[in-house]
Amino acid sequence: MPYYIYRVTSLGPVPRLEKISQFDAFKHASQEAKRLRGETGLGPGETIRTMFAETELQAEDLLSQPSR
Repeated sequence: MPYYIYRVTSLGPVPRLEKISQFDAFKHASQEAKRLRGETGLGPGETIRTMFAETELQAEDLLSQPSR
């Protein structure tokens, strides 16, 4: 299963998801997510998230669920 990297903007009731990239290995996905967090000017309510999922649709569904 691939690792997806998303920019998640949570300013309203439904998060806005923007797929940035996809990797087959966690190591590469983690490195890229850390690089993006450090180099990207994130606005209010924005985060960079990595999600392990079978499909892009499943990744977006998991990212859209409220935190517990």
